[in-house]
Amino acid sequence: MNAATLAAVALSLISAVAYAVAAVAQERLAARGAARPGGLPALLRRGAWWWAVGLNAMGALLHVAALTYGPLTVVQPLGALTLVAAVPLGAYRAGRRVTRGEWTGTAYTLVGLAAILVAAAGGAPSRALSLPQALGVAVAAAALAALLVVSLPGARPGLRHATASGIASGVASALTQTVTLSLTAHGGLPAWGIALVAALVAVSACAGLLLAQASYRGGLGAPLSLLTLANPVAASAVGIILLGERVQGGPLGIAAAAAGAVLAARGVVLLTRAVDPVRRPSSDDAPEAGTGSGRAGSLPAVPSQRPRRRAGHV
Repeated sequence: MNAATLAAVALSLISAVAYAVAAVAQERLAARGAARPGGLPALLRRGAWWWAVGLNAMGALLHVAALTYGPLTVVQPLGALTLVAAVPLGAYRAGRRVTRGEWTGTAYTLVGLAAILVAAAGGAPSRALSLPQALGVAVAAAALAALLVVSLPGARPGLRHATASGIASGVASALTQTVTLSLTAHGGLPAWGIALVAALVAVSACAGLLLAQASYRGGLGAPLSLLTLANPVAASAVGIILLGERVQGGPLGIAAAAAGAVLAARGVVLLTRAVDPVRRPSSDDAPEAGTGSGRAGSLPAVPSQRPRRRAGHV
């Protein structure tokens, strides 16, 4: 792994931590918004929302810097570390220890990402999207995101929004790389083309942020899992299909990347099934009536005792 790729990895790690802190803050806002609905105008009046936006902006800037040193196939998979960072952060916020399932899922995810990283590691990016390609990618991503949000009535709304957010964010990363390459004389877009693609980046990033906020109404674990998977898949698809990026090592590299993808997916599933990092106690945690025990972690139900009637009283 060369120096450029190492720099991209380091910047991506810091970016993932910033995104993780922002995700925990956004989930808290979503939970409060469910109790006190007010829509987007009410959200914009919350100072905590702008704090989360600032953290997302910081993560995005670090991500842009990473894209100037590494290809999409390296930078985007590291975004899954956002979920890994969110687990201990959420546990600390909840005042508890990380569960065994969370540690196991984290280990699977890290090993899988390491395999993908070794297979995908290459030099600094040298190609940028053409203007027609950038416009086509943006239109296709918008259509797919709209289809996910509006259609698929059988799927959970939070998961649909999370997948759409991951696609929008991944496309924003691909378009950002085109802008950075053009500005550093590696690309061929004219000044007005760079401005147009930069506007598409802003629209995609804002759409991803708002879709992510909507997805966190159902919690943090499952939506963040899907978001972090959809993001690198979308960006890597752009890099491989349109930018000529390839997996290193030939058939062996492809096999390693496939095995890493399976391990990372397994880790995400385990993290999703584990205790939600920012899960709050609710009425659903109470033991069901008529049972001897409640859910895991709850107190056993106490059988009701009716007072005995005294003799001579009705």
